[in-house]
Amino acid sequence: MSKVLVIGAGGAGSVAVHKMATCPEVFSHITLASRRVAKCEAVAASVLARSGVRVDVAELDADDTAATIALIQAVKPALVVNLALPYQDLSIMDACLATGVNYLDTANYEPRDEAKFEYSWQWAYQDRFREAGLMALLGSGFDPGVTSVFATYTKKHLLDRIDTLDILDCNGGDNGLPFATNFNPEINIREVTAPSRHWENGTWVEGPALAHKQVFNFDQVGERNMYLMYHEELESLAKFYPEINRIRFWMTFGESYLRHLEVLGNIGMTSIEPVMFEGREIIPLQFLKAMLPEPSSLGPKTRGKTNIGTIATGEKDGKPRTVYVLNICDHEEAYAETGNQAVSYTTGVPAMIGAAMMLTGKWKGEGVFNMEQLDPDPFMEMMNNQGLPWEVRDLPEPLDF
Repeated sequence: MSKVLVIGAGGAGSVAVHKMATCPEVFSHITLASRRVAKCEAVAASVLARSGVRVDVAELDADDTAATIALIQAVKPALVVNLALPYQDLSIMDACLATGVNYLDTANYEPRDEAKFEYSWQWAYQDRFREAGLMALLGSGFDPGVTSVFATYTKKHLLDRIDTLDILDCNGGDNGLPFATNFNPEINIREVTAPSRHWENGTWVEGPALAHKQVFNFDQVGERNMYLMYHEELESLAKFYPEINRIRFWMTFGESYLRHLEVLGNIGMTSIEPVMFEGREIIPLQFLKAMLPEPSSLGPKTRGKTNIGTIATGEKDGKPRTVYVLNICDHEEAYAETGNQAVSYTTGVPAMIGAAMMLTGKWKGEGVFNMEQLDPDPFMEMMNNQGLPWEVRDLPEPLDF
């Protein structure tokens, strides 16, 4: 049994803490910290009502490395689970190094002043974590996270060689609102408006944002338009599986979302460049975030399902094979269990599972690790037991796009 410190009390943090509370044999004591302690208190009250487990709370500005060090020293956790903003990854990693504590996150570092997310900043910590005898696990969410575990499972059990890999992310949920994001609006919009990028024949192929569209029939959701995007697991998959000829990421968007996004972009509201307003600088995207619904408030409004998986082509026992590994998650069931919608659920549950892998020693090492480097089997087994059951389907032929 081990103490854990969770930083970040948004939807994913709430789900992770709710799920940790159901596994006291792994998580003996949970502390939840956030810039706004009231959010932590609300999560702690929900956990107490649902499971009878008490969660300690703390106020923390995770940009302040000294304050994070002081909190870690006070809590004395075996692991820090970073579910805060990606801007804060490096300051929290620095605090873990200063206090000799292992680290886990769900999203790679992104500087505040540039819409660019990549692993280089965190991979640069490899030697420091290894020399300190500590483990840092990057990207233990769903995508990134579970999708990389699916790829590793595919290589271990389903295909002798992977030729192509497509990641398909469909949120078929409907919250009844004309424009709302299912996770942090600032991060969501920065991702969606970035140029598309995929790996093909040993190089990156770039294109305009949301320019390449395909229709796919998602089980239990139906036909949806999905768009080629860049997503962070492409970078780690290309590094650890250089033999894969092509790796792509697709995400679905509704027409209302895209219309609103286009208008907001045209008038400059998605910009991260500061502008002067009434004598002070503001960031338009941060102002827009303040005007949009808090993602954690969408739980009671959202109906429908998510469907996220990987489709890989390759060879097994000398014969061509196409395999689809996927999870389907119900928004209403996720809300009934944790008070959060399925997008938060599919991030928070893998964060909890990754933490359990580290705390039980099923995943261990010294240095900085991505999900592709670790044994998928115990993680996949725990998914089935923690509300994210998966399945493998053989497809008659590869994707035709």
